[in-house]
Amino acid sequence: MHGLINRAIQGFVSDNFGAMRWRAICRAARLEDCEFESMLHYEDSLTERLLDAVAADIGVPREAVLEDIGTYLVSHPNVEALRRLLRFGGESFVEFLHSLDELPERARLAVDDLGLPVLELRDVNVAEGHYRLCCRFAQAGFGHVLIGVLRTLADDYGALAFLEHRGVVVTKAGEAIETIDITVFETAFAAGRSFDLGAQAG
Repeated sequence: MHGLINRAIQGFVSDNFGAMRWRAICRAARLEDCEFESMLHYEDSLTERLLDAVAADIGVPREAVLEDIGTYLVSHPNVEALRRLLRFGGESFVEFLHSLDELPERARLAVDDLGLPVLELRDVNVAEGHYRLCCRFAQAGFGHVLIGVLRTLADDYGALAFLEHRGVVVTKAGEAIETIDITVFETAFAAGRSFDLGAQAG
């Protein structure tokens, strides 16, 4: 797993629960080091142990931890740059949804060896605001992270949307395919957070 993913887990725990809690979780996960290097790669099993330890420590299902990490990634001030990267996907939440197919390529412009899920948005019934997002990756779980990201960005755009994780299908090759149903009831339900597409990231 890319170090940036493990760093995201570390940031989520440290920023929300403190450094002492993070060290305790690392001990529970049998990690030799509590710090991750952003540009290194780590064994997938290490990340799996870490997520299980976080879920056990917080006392919530692992899926809930993954959703909370997704929310953290686009709402916490320490990771504002990611929110800005995503908001450049469009001026409305629906435009943003249609830009998700390009997200892995955009991310690789910043980090060329960062492997992200293949994302495919399907228009199920545009008139009624129904869409389906397919997430293909080597490991299951990113769909739940996306739920947290999408739910937060819907609020960010001021849209009223309902999201449902429809489960995981594992192919014969071992690839996990997760499906998220998205219903956008209103694109301008509330005032969104201010964002200038022409502004430079600080």
